[in-house]
Formats: sequence, C-alpha cells, structure tokens
Amino acid sequence: MTEHLSVLYKEALAALNIVPHGRYIDGTLGAGGHTRGILSQGGLVLAFDWDPEAIQYAQKALAEFGEQVTFANASFAEMADVAPQHGFTAVDGVLLDLGLSSRQLDNPERGFAFRFDAPLDMRFDTRRTQTAADLVNTLPESALADIFWRYGDEKQSRRIARAIVAQRPLQTTTQLADLVAREVRGRQKIHPATRVFQALRIAVNGELDALEKGLDAAISLLKPGGRLAVISFHSLEDRLVKNVMRDLSQEEIWPDNAPEPDPTWRPVLTRVTRKPIVPTAVEIAANPRSRSAKLRVAEKR
Repeated sequence: MTEHLSVLYKEALAALNIVPHGRYIDGTLGAGGHTRGILSQGGLVLAFDWDPEAIQYAQKALAEFGEQVTFANASFAEMADVAPQHGFTAVDGVLLDLGLSSRQLDNPERGFAFRFDAPLDMRFDTRRTQTAADLVNTLPESALADIFWRYGDEKQSRRIARAIVAQRPLQTTTQLADLVAREVRGRQKIHPATRVFQALRIAVNGELDALEKGLDAAISLLKPGGRLAVISFHSLEDRLVKNVMRDLSQEEIWPDNAPEPDPTWRPVLTRVTRKPIVPTAVEIAANPRSRSAKLRVAEKR
C-alpha cells in the first residue's frame, strides 16, 4: 500500500499559525498527516472523518498524543453540531484537505480507482446505502449525463450516459472504465474515465453540499484571528472556496437591485491568500497526486 503523503503539508501548517494549546479542527483526518503536524507543534485537535476505517487507522497511528487529540466519526459538514460537544468552540484554526487519501485510493474494495477491478462503491462513509453502482444502474440517461457534465466537466457526457444505459447493469470499476474508454473520442491527456469517476464520487457522497455546510460551520466556529485553510483538488471545489472567501471579505455588499449597499453588512473574513498556494515542482515530483492541489487561506475578523 502506498504511504500517504499529506499535500502542501508545510504550507497548510504555516497557514494555521499554530500556537501551543490552541484548539484546531482537522475536518478531513485521512491518514492523519496534517493532524500529526498540528499535534507536534503543541496544538489540541478535534479530527473529523466520515470514513470509519480512517478513524480506526488514525487512532492507532496517533496514540502517542493521548488526550491531545479527539476523534469524531462524522462529516465536516456536521462540525457546527459536533465540535461544541467536545468543547471546541472559538477555535484557533480549521483545516480542510478535500483530497482522497492514498489509503482510500489504494484500497481496491472501496471502488474509487479504475486501475483495480472492484465493486462500483465510492462511498466515503460505508454506513451509507447508496453506491456508485446504484446511480449507474438506476438513474435515467439524462440524470447520468447531468452528473457527468456538472461534476466532471465531461464534454461527452450524453454519449457516455447513453452507452451506460444501453450496456447496464455495470457492477465493477473495470466494466465502467472500459466502457467509457470505448466511447470517448479524441486524444486525452488523462484516462478517459477520470472525469466520470470524479463525478460519480462527488454525487455519491454529496461532496459539494457537504463543502458548503462545512465552510459555513468552520467560519462560525473560528474565533477572531482564527484561520481557515482549505486544500482543493478540482475546479468545482476551488471555485466554491474562492467565492465564499471573497464574498465574506468584501467591505460592502449590494443586495439585488438595491440603490445602495446594505448598511448592516460587516465583512466576516480577511483573505490571507488572494491567489491559491500550489505545490512546488519538488512536491509534485515526489507526490504526483498533489499536482492539482490549491490552498486558500482566510482569517476570521
């Protein structure tokens, strides 16, 4: 199994301005790399992950830190409700790393990667019932095409959806990847099935809805001066994060069709990064999965 490498590790930790005994939320525990970095600098961490296997793995890997770290088997979208239960309010920082961990990608049973022949699953939280196979085999052609276009920016979405409906049932990653490879026309810089798999994963897990809720929750939990650091891996995520940070840092807002700005508006954030921080060439060479990562940072006012 590939060792997990936390993307933009040094940059993310620097962005959080970690102080000893400060309270931090890692909304995406994964293999625990970023959490370990915060703990090693003396921070207290509440670590979220909706994957039970990730929690079990990290509990063992981070056992040396004892009560310095608390684990929550929940989505970061639930932060606003769960964090206060563990005494995490007015926190010093929140980190969201929206990428898949290597443990998930390299586990054939999870069905995230098409390089393994595995069931079409793609659930982060294996307690959920709906899998990628359920979507592929039950949704109408138009709904599948919409998922591929909206969440994968797949320009041949209708052609692929039509082929899936004609060929289903499809039960494995290989069956789906091979079908897409046959249908997609033109040369591709990436595997033809990459965008389809991304789109299905986002749909299965409701990732963009979760991100919206998670950003709102994170901002509400930060104390003044607290930092929000978000690492995204595709344009949909990055655009959402960018827009939230931009909108909440504006000095004034103009409601629709209003003759003047809203006098009650007060900016909530200050953008620390106008442009995203991206991996260095050295990091990309060491960890090719980091190549599309973008880190954006904002501070609570």
